[in-house]
Amino acid sequence: MLQHAPRALYIHIPFCTNKCHYCDFTSYVLKGQPVDEYLDALEREMERTVAILPPDEIRTVFVGGGTPTVLTPPQMERFLASVKRYFPIHPEAEFTMEANPGTTDPEKLAAMRAGGVNRISFGVQSFDNVLLERIGRIHNVDDVYRSIENARGAGFHNLSIDLMFGLPGQTVELLADSVSRALDLGLTHYSLYGLKVEENTLFHALYERNELPLPPEEDELSMYMLLIQQLKAAGYEHYEISNFAKPGYESRHNITYWRNEPYYGLGAGAHGYARGERHVNIKGVQPYIDATLGRLPRLESSPVSEQEAMEDFMMVGLRLLGGVSEADFGTQFNGRTIKDIFGTPLNRMLANGLLEETDTLPGGGYRLSEKGVPLGNEVFGAFIGDE
Repeated sequence: MLQHAPRALYIHIPFCTNKCHYCDFTSYVLKGQPVDEYLDALEREMERTVAILPPDEIRTVFVGGGTPTVLTPPQMERFLASVKRYFPIHPEAEFTMEANPGTTDPEKLAAMRAGGVNRISFGVQSFDNVLLERIGRIHNVDDVYRSIENARGAGFHNLSIDLMFGLPGQTVELLADSVSRALDLGLTHYSLYGLKVEENTLFHALYERNELPLPPEEDELSMYMLLIQQLKAAGYEHYEISNFAKPGYESRHNITYWRNEPYYGLGAGAHGYARGERHVNIKGVQPYIDATLGRLPRLESSPVSEQEAMEDFMMVGLRLLGGVSEADFGTQFNGRTIKDIFGTPLNRMLANGLLEETDTLPGGGYRLSEKGVPLGNEVFGAFIGDE
């Protein structure tokens, strides 16, 4: 397993203007929250973290949430200054911040640019106002266009948006229209996610009462295949199961996760992985703040066995359409080969035509076939729990 200090940094800002109906992330409605005290706590966690695990030069930063852009411009300036104070950010680093349309006025965008942010990921989800209201989003389509225009005016050119499919009442035609309107913006990156009904959400309660009109499975598959077709036709590379980019604009931070490489994880509910150990932080805002007064705010930490790390390598690595490399596997796991460790499921997936060998990776490797892409979860699961 890789033992070097992480070169990727994730920081969680858990505040939102409201809670979306499908969201089970660690997020809390902003009103009445101790935001400045939370930023104090983040600084304390940064200080303790770098004392225990001194950083190399950081190549990717991702600020997620919640909605980090609910911070006021002074809070944003202060927060970004603290990141640079504790972590040496490489001059060519990718520095992403998630944003909600309607929360990025020119003053805030200027603070973000000055603080080092060079990539924004907007949670758009749909270009249909009825659907946006149905899923609990508080922005509308006009907010999307204005936010993109503001971002470009502030000098941001590396922009991504998230879209969702499989939403209640969504049809293939509605999705096709949203994707067309998204593509008309000519952005560098698009992420497209199928709805998952998670526990502890309003959608789960509706689903349990049979009051959530989800599209049939065959329509959801049609939506996914349509997405791939539309984005590829527009010149975007389908580089990961749910992600498309113009060449050179792939999300370098997320590729860290998909290659099973270490990363810092700071903030309430954040996950981190370094030196063969995973951790998750305390989730509640006040409990997180209180914990940082005396220690690292860990909810739990656990060592990752070599077998588990090898399974993770396959499960997350095969999400990349380029596949998993034998050379990378050997580097992480003392010269072992994928074929030696995972021969049985590997041969089964190859025989079923869901995986194929590739010689485009160092040392060769394996990737999802065209047939395997829509059945990705079945392929990933084949490598879990295999001895």
